[in-house]
Amino acid sequence: MKNINILDTQILSDNWYTLKKVSFEKIDSDGTISILEREAYDRGNGATILLYNKENQTVVLTRQFRLPTFINGNDTGYLIECCAGLLDQDNAENCIRRETEEETGFRIDQVEKVFEAYMSPGSVTELLYFFVAAYASDMKLHDGGGLQEENEDIEVLEWPFEKALNMMKSGEIRDGKTIMLLQYAQLKGLML
Repeated sequence: MKNINILDTQILSDNWYTLKKVSFEKIDSDGTISILEREAYDRGNGATILLYNKENQTVVLTRQFRLPTFINGNDTGYLIECCAGLLDQDNAENCIRRETEEETGFRIDQVEKVFEAYMSPGSVTELLYFFVAAYASDMKLHDGGGLQEENEDIEVLEWPFEKALNMMKSGEIRDGKTIMLLQYAQLKGLML
């Protein structure tokens, strides 16, 4: 049963990504018909990865400035995160391999897709593909840090897994995708 009918779509902003205002008809389970308007931010789909080293009991994370967190009360605006990026017309696996090398300097051999999730489905269209991959020091090609032409200034962090878990619990790690991947690694025993 089709219960949604798009009536109108307006582009409110097409600056960094696309903000749309959508008018639609929705038929509820009891047959009630409503005409609604919502805004949706379309930034494309993305991928994220947790790099882990079982032998050393470490993970690779990044730290970078995120304006939305700054304007929402994060004093510095910097977040500790798993490596991530937009697909940019690529498939998720190729994207995350590219982003891993650009951001962290590691060229990874094998990646494992572990799940997909909408991170903020009330307002953002993005579907995020989650990956994990083992890494070793000999996979490090350069210092990482992102692409200068994209104004990226990414700090690469190689930390003990336990430290990352404790920082998640203390609130020092507050990024949703990172928390999800750290918990996945803990639940699945990736470090055992």
